[in-house]
Amino acid sequence: MNTTLRTVGLSKQWGAFKANSDISLTFEPGGRHAIIGPNGAGKTTFINLLTGALPPTAGKVYLGDEDITQLTQNQRVKRGMTRTFQINTLFNGLTVLESVILAISEREGLYREWYKTTEKQSAAIEEAAKLLVTLRLEKDANVVTRNLPYGKQRLVEIALALATKPRILLLDEPAAGIPAADSAELFEVIAQLPRDVTVVFIEHDMGLVFRFAERITVLVGGKVLTEGTPTEIAADQRVKEVYLGEAEHE
Repeated sequence: MNTTLRTVGLSKQWGAFKANSDISLTFEPGGRHAIIGPNGAGKTTFINLLTGALPPTAGKVYLGDEDITQLTQNQRVKRGMTRTFQINTLFNGLTVLESVILAISEREGLYREWYKTTEKQSAAIEEAAKLLVTLRLEKDANVVTRNLPYGKQRLVEIALALATKPRILLLDEPAAGIPAADSAELFEVIAQLPRDVTVVFIEHDMGLVFRFAERITVLVGGKVLTEGTPTEIAADQRVKEVYLGEAEHE
C-alpha cells in the first residue's frame, strides 16, 4: 500500500489571522522529513491539521489515496497516523515494559485484561520486548517510567506511539528539554526506525535537523518558503536571511 501523506491547499484561519495558507506537501513513504521555521511560522498548527486536532479552513489531507480531512484524531490513528503528543501522559507507575505491553493490548482491544492474562499476552510481551530493543530501552525494561531520565521518557513516549503500528509518525520537537548529548542519541534512534514508518518532525535544533532529515520544508508566516534536501536548504539565501542566519553556514 502507498503510505504517502500529502496535503493539498491546506489552510487554517482565525478571523483575519492566517496561521497556515495553501500548504501543499507530499511526504514520501519511509522518509525522514523535517518542518522548520521561525517562531510563529505555523509549524504546530500544520501538525494539528495533519492529525485532526484542528479542522482546516480550506484544503485536504490524504493518507495514500484516502481523503482523511474529516476524520477524527482517533480515526486517523486507526488509519496509521500517530503523534507523540497524542500520548497525553506516560504510565508513570508502570515499568517501561509494562507500559508498552499495555499500549499494545489497547491496540488489540485487550487492555482491560492485560494485567490478568499474562500467558495469553505472550505475543504482546514479545512485540513489546522487540520494540524496546529497537529504541535501545531493553536495559530499562523493568525500570518504573517515572524514574527514568527525561530523555528516556521521550523514548518511551515514542515507543507507546509505535505500539499503535503507525505508518506515519509525527514528532513535535522530540528533543525539547533534553541535553544536547541525549538529544543526538534520541535522533539516532529515530533515524534507525524501520523504513515502513514515515517520520515527520518539527525541530528547532538545526544541527539535529541537518544531520538527520532527508528533506526539509521551511515555513514562514504560515506559508511554504521552500523545500529540499538539507544541502539545498543550507545553500538557500532566502532561508539564511529569514531563519538560519548567514553566519551559521558560512
